[in-house]
Amino acid sequence: MKIRLAAAALLGLSAPAYAQESEPPKPVTVSGSVALVSDYRFRGVSQTDKQMAVQGGLTVSHESGLYASLWGSNLSGWGTFGGANMELDVVGGYKLPIGGGAALDVGVTWYMYPGGASKTDFAEPYAKLSGSIGPVSALAGVAYAPPQQALGNWSNTPESKAGDKEHNLYLWGDVSTAVPKTPITLKAHLGYSDGNPGLGPNGTSVAPTGSYADWLIGADLALGKVVLGVAYVDTSITKRDSAYLLPNFSSTKDGSTIAGSQVVFSVSAAF
Repeated sequence: MKIRLAAAALLGLSAPAYAQESEPPKPVTVSGSVALVSDYRFRGVSQTDKQMAVQGGLTVSHESGLYASLWGSNLSGWGTFGGANMELDVVGGYKLPIGGGAALDVGVTWYMYPGGASKTDFAEPYAKLSGSIGPVSALAGVAYAPPQQALGNWSNTPESKAGDKEHNLYLWGDVSTAVPKTPITLKAHLGYSDGNPGLGPNGTSVAPTGSYADWLIGADLALGKVVLGVAYVDTSITKRDSAYLLPNFSSTKDGSTIAGSQVVFSVSAAF
């Protein structure tokens, strides 16, 4: 999101129409965001041991629809691979308007963990279709990570020692709508993961129990450039399923599961 404040506005004057029309569109735009969240949840599962995270991203977009971005967050608990204990996502894609206010977005995300254990990085292509139905904005997406060692079902077997490779599929849908005459936006999310039920070579499976659903219901309050958010997040991963994964990443220091229900708060700003 880009915010401009013209000199005429600062002086309380109206800018001439011809001055506004003469400004050419920029072929390349740069945008970004920073956020503080009470818990970093990735597809419903905490990546920070149910603790706080600092996150930020930067995107460079071309008028053709091509874009590239970086996004990062601190980690702990599940996702602690040593090194910087950080996730860094490198994204490249292309967003194409397809008429009627809808858009198709295709690209690939490369998940990296700088300085961490080996065989943890993996690539995940995605496709997203977005649009509006009356006052409701909707998005449907599919992400498929082809077979890679980072997603392998590793154990003390000849297959794992040879470098087992598994794949992962994620399907999701998002909806949001603004509450009339208020700065509040309501939002909801539903996702489904299907992939490797093991831990991967370094606990990198993105579907820790093989298959599960995750969901979110929340609201955002816009206060100028700052957005306050609250969301209820949960998954279909049962205590029995999470107990199977102990002690790797399925519970916090107090014994509670990182895949269970949680209210997550956030403060973010875009520029």
